[in-house]
Amino acid sequence: MPHVPSDIEIAQQAKLRSIVDVAAELGLGADELDLYGKYKAKVDLDIAGRPARGRLVLVTGINPTAAGEGKSTVTVGVTQALRRRGVNAVLCIREPSLGPVFGVKGGAAGGGYSQVLPMEDINLHFTGDFHAISSAHSLLSAMLDNHLHHGNSLRIDPRRISWPRTIDMNDRALRDAVIGLGGVANGFSREERWVIIPASEVMAIVALATSRDDLEARLGRIIVASTAGGERKPVYASDLRAVGAMSLLLKDALRPNLVQTLEGGPAFVHAGPFGNIAHGCNSILATRTALALADVVVTEAGFGSDLGAEKFFDIKCRFGGLNPEAAILVATVRALKLNGGANKKNLGTEDLGALERGLTNLEKHIENVRQFGIPVIVAVNRFVTDTDTELAMLSDSARKLEARVALTEVWAHGGRGGEALASELMTALGEASGKYAPLYDTSLSIREKIDTIVRKVYGGDGADFVPKAERAIQYLESIGLRDTPVCMAKTQYSLTDDATKLGRPTGFRITVNEIYPAAGAGFVVAQAGDIMTMPGLPKEPAAERMSIAKDGTIAGLF
Repeated sequence: MPHVPSDIEIAQQAKLRSIVDVAAELGLGADELDLYGKYKAKVDLDIAGRPARGRLVLVTGINPTAAGEGKSTVTVGVTQALRRRGVNAVLCIREPSLGPVFGVKGGAAGGGYSQVLPMEDINLHFTGDFHAISSAHSLLSAMLDNHLHHGNSLRIDPRRISWPRTIDMNDRALRDAVIGLGGVANGFSREERWVIIPASEVMAIVALATSRDDLEARLGRIIVASTAGGERKPVYASDLRAVGAMSLLLKDALRPNLVQTLEGGPAFVHAGPFGNIAHGCNSILATRTALALADVVVTEAGFGSDLGAEKFFDIKCRFGGLNPEAAILVATVRALKLNGGANKKNLGTEDLGALERGLTNLEKHIENVRQFGIPVIVAVNRFVTDTDTELAMLSDSARKLEARVALTEVWAHGGRGGEALASELMTALGEASGKYAPLYDTSLSIREKIDTIVRKVYGGDGADFVPKAERAIQYLESIGLRDTPVCMAKTQYSLTDDATKLGRPTGFRITVNEIYPAAGAGFVVAQAGDIMTMPGLPKEPAAERMSIAKDGTIAGLF
């Protein structure tokens, strides 16, 4: 069999353009860039304040499975295809987290011939944004414990500290820990937890801030704890006088990063919240910058329409004043067969029965996007094992639901493999038949908003709240957090809060076991089911297969 090059081999063989030349195509001059070597640059924040000229397109997907969907790859590929058609298109995606890079994925910058470059840099330290966010988060943690050590004049109740610590690595041992051991000099002993950086509220703030002033205001609103006694007042980052120093650490991380696709087109890669435990979208500033410079902007949201897309529409677009005009929904035969009960070891074998059963999952995700007033194009991401009969069944099913459909082969062929999808997208944008609107009004109670999401997006019968969550709702609404969006945290593998329930389950309810504030980000987080904000490494982590040769060449990144 011929050798099929890996993603990293493809990336290493690519000839990159100077980032100055890439920027020039967008009308950006050298004085509007800060270069990070030859192929990466930070762009000025002022550009995001220019009037929008572009049209915004979201890429989302069905529920992810072990079979793979290729949502990021399709996002890159369709952008490359648009540029092949002569469209001034720009890509906007998130930065990868080191946790998944060294855990399961081994890389998260697209794949095959639809990648963003330089792939190795983007997947590793890139321009240092994650480190800056980690440092700002850790500074607030240190200042909080320092305040306790030096007299606690704010009367913080150590049992009611809500601010965790963070690290950008999958480390299950840090989910729950005890700190401050070793005596009086080491501070107070107390329970502590760590979250991965994509779940940090500082990450969410960087992704949702619209300016430096907005960044500082949001940092100041972070709730770190509450006071002792019956009145239980919230304690903010501003009370600890941490905002100025945190802003200093984040001054460059706030600026969007400009890189390029494998075919040399411009791409903004900025911020990286996860879609299952955070809001899952790249930064408002990067998206606004792209909209000011391009005619079509393609962005993605984490996981399926029930998670990333819902939060894109209800959180990011609401805060950013964005107007999405179309959505691409990525689906694969393999994933839908798995949703229909097929054995994951036999996904390369034709199984029309499993595919037919799994198509209900696709149907629900199409419905979800349409609830926001957005036309849908189903991108059938082809795998080599898919049969013509299976592909026809999937496509016919989507067309019966009155969705546009396009077969895509962007992993194998890059932009050339996405030309049919690009054509369908431009036709949909030309018709301009949709009008975006959020799903719910933020004036609803926290309980009502959660119930709306469960019923309309997940297809459930409603939400149940454990006593701890009930008490949290009462407290959060009492301190002014009633009129905010809700960021749901649940499994990405199912429309329910149970990862084993695939397809399109009905007759279920979601159990909300914890609700906590992300006041700086501007929302409250509701956790459902067995979801964790600190992942663990698998039995055989991707890190075991990585190495660096004597000539500096990296191997095993994907």
